[in-house]
Amino acid sequence: MYAALYVLPLLLSTAGIALHLGFVQQNWLGNPKITLYVVIALIAWQFIPFHSLLYQMGRRQIPHVLYEAARLDGACSAQLFWRVTLPQLRYTVVTSSTLIVVGSLTYFDIIYIMTNGGPGYTTRVLSLDMYQAAFSQNEFGYASVLAVVLGVIGVGLALGLVRFSGFGSMASQQEGAA
Repeated sequence: MYAALYVLPLLLSTAGIALHLGFVQQNWLGNPKITLYVVIALIAWQFIPFHSLLYQMGRRQIPHVLYEAARLDGACSAQLFWRVTLPQLRYTVVTSSTLIVVGSLTYFDIIYIMTNGGPGYTTRVLSLDMYQAAFSQNEFGYASVLAVVLGVIGVGLALGLVRFSGFGSMASQQEGAA
């Protein structure tokens, strides 16, 4: 899987040469101005299908009775989305957001394989810095502190999302549905 992520920019450059497209013929992972955007695009390419499936399954769990009742009350498509679909997808949104936020702290492997934090420090993230400190500079104490900070940030963000979203109350989503 990671080999495919590394080969994609190479394929784009090769296609650009073959089709005489100047903007595609560049060093995608060596240009400090665009490397971070390339890495973000590849991570999005990897995880968007998973979150799309989460939302699709969440949407399928919404009872059709709620849509029928809203249509009988005269709701248009936009109102159906904002007043029926989105409130019913509340827990799916919180779950997906928690996975995205906490997962974003651990994208070490993709960044390490593709850029090793470079060029310069443009794609250096906390988990990669922790690895470099421990295994390249033999500063295991500093790396341990970074690991604790990374863990505290992840747990704090997850608990914050759960608390501010009301996800912790665990009320039934289908309350009132017949």
